[in-house]
Amino acid sequence: MPIPEDVTGDEIDKDVRQELQSLPKTLAEDVAKNLVMVARLIDEDPEGAYGYSRVALRLASRVAAVREAAGFAAYANQKYSEALAEFRAARRMTGTVDLWPMMADCERGLGRPEKALDMAGTPEVHKLDKAGQVEMRLVAAGARRDMGQLDAAIVTLQSPELASHSVQPWTARLRYAYADALLAVGRENEAREWFAKAVEADRDGSTDASDRLAELDGVEFVDALDEDDDVADVEAEDKGTVEADADAEDASDAEVVADAKDEAVAEDEAAGAHEADDEADDEAEAESESAGEREKSGDSDGSPVQDGKA
Repeated sequence: MPIPEDVTGDEIDKDVRQELQSLPKTLAEDVAKNLVMVARLIDEDPEGAYGYSRVALRLASRVAAVREAAGFAAYANQKYSEALAEFRAARRMTGTVDLWPMMADCERGLGRPEKALDMAGTPEVHKLDKAGQVEMRLVAAGARRDMGQLDAAIVTLQSPELASHSVQPWTARLRYAYADALLAVGRENEAREWFAKAVEADRDGSTDASDRLAELDGVEFVDALDEDDDVADVEAEDKGTVEADADAEDASDAEVVADAKDEAVAEDEAAGAHEADDEADDEAEAESESAGEREKSGDSDGSPVQDGKA
């Protein structure tokens, strides 16, 4: 797949760059560039990110960072079985438990929430850092909801991290999940309160908490672009109507002119017919007069001859 010219491969994390040092230099550079493209596209273009991850995987399947990137790309495309396999491979290579929550969520994606709950109760969870433990709690609550255990999902999310007033990278998502769980059981007022708290913590727009809050408040957003499109459609329709009216008026004028021309032609033809009749009458009258004169002239000249013959 093509790599943009502005991608050098130096953009990757230093830990990943260190892993790639086991590869030949040229190969390491190619892998690094593909990993950069995975990270660049995974949110906006998951399919594109997945394509670059497959290239990196073909080039360096024995590098843990490559397997991890391939797992995240597959996860973003809802290829949960493939993602789980890549996460497991990366875990075997590194021996860490950082991907444990992601592996559990893949089990949910595969329709096995019970398996995800089992993973939430294993010793590996205690080895996770605070962010990983919060992520595991979110996965476990989601698994409870998958199984129809809505109240249990609420209890699962109740924790010191949820009650804390400090804002951490996970705070917005945790508050959002709690608000959504409350809303699922009809506790709308409490849900609104926690959606509002999620908005306060959501500094990078990682959730749609503001939209959910507005929905509860009965606020309806109008897309400015859609509104502009509607105005443009109305203007186009009005323009079309005006042009149609103008065309109709022009056609009407053309018909009037044509009728006038036809009438003038008819009048000219009628006048020509009258003139032709008059000319014919004149010619007939003139011929009659000429015949009379010839007759008179014949009488005057013929009498002496006739008399002489007599």
